[in-house]
Amino acid sequence: MSKLTVFDHPLIQHKLTIIRDKNVGTKEFREVVDEIASLMAYEVTRDLPTVEVEVETPVATTMKKKLAGKKLAIVPILRAGLGMVDGIMKLIPAARIGHIGMYRDEETLEPVEYFIKLPEDIDQREVLVVDPMLATGGSANMAIDALKKRGAQTIKLITLVSAPQGVEAVQAAHPDVDIFTAGLDETLNEHGYIVPGLGDAGDRLFGTH
Repeated sequence: MSKLTVFDHPLIQHKLTIIRDKNVGTKEFREVVDEIASLMAYEVTRDLPTVEVEVETPVATTMKKKLAGKKLAIVPILRAGLGMVDGIMKLIPAARIGHIGMYRDEETLEPVEYFIKLPEDIDQREVLVVDPMLATGGSANMAIDALKKRGAQTIKLITLVSAPQGVEAVQAAHPDVDIFTAGLDETLNEHGYIVPGLGDAGDRLFGTH
C-alpha cells in the first residue's frame, strides 16, 4: 500500500487556512499556493540520494554531501496543477516539466484527457505529479496511468487538499505511488467537490468562473 503523508507543519497549515477563505483574491491565492508548494517540495524530496564530494572551503578541503544527480520531472495536471509548479521549481530548478491536460465531465464527474507532453526520458526520472485537489481520484489515476504507459516507474502525487475517497482510489489503483497532501478533508459532496475544501482551485488561481 502506498504511503499517505499529511503535512502538519505549522507554516503549511497556516497558509492552507488562508487560501480556504472564500474572500481571498486571485493574487494572494496564487502567491500562497506557490509558497505551500515550495514548503511541501522540501519534505517530498527528503529521500533524494546524495553522494560525498570533495569541496574546498576558504579554510580547508572536506568531503560533504551533494545530490546524486537523480533526474526529476514535475508533471502538473492542467490547469490547476500549474499553480504549484513554480514553487517546486524554486527548490529544484533543474527538473524537467511535463504536462497532462484533463477536464472533468460535469455530468459523469469523470476525467477526460485532452493533452499530454512529457520529457523524452520520463522513464529515467522520478516524477512528481502535482494537482491542488485530490477529490474522486479520477484525474490523478488517469494521469498516473498515462505516465506508467510511457515508462515512468517512480511517481509521487502532491496535492494541497485531499478527500478520503480520492486517497483510497489512488491507493487501490496505484499502491506504488506515495501521496503527499497539506490537508485531508472530510468528504465529497454530491457534485464531487471536497468538503470543506477550498472551492475550484483552477478558477481561484486564474480568476475564472
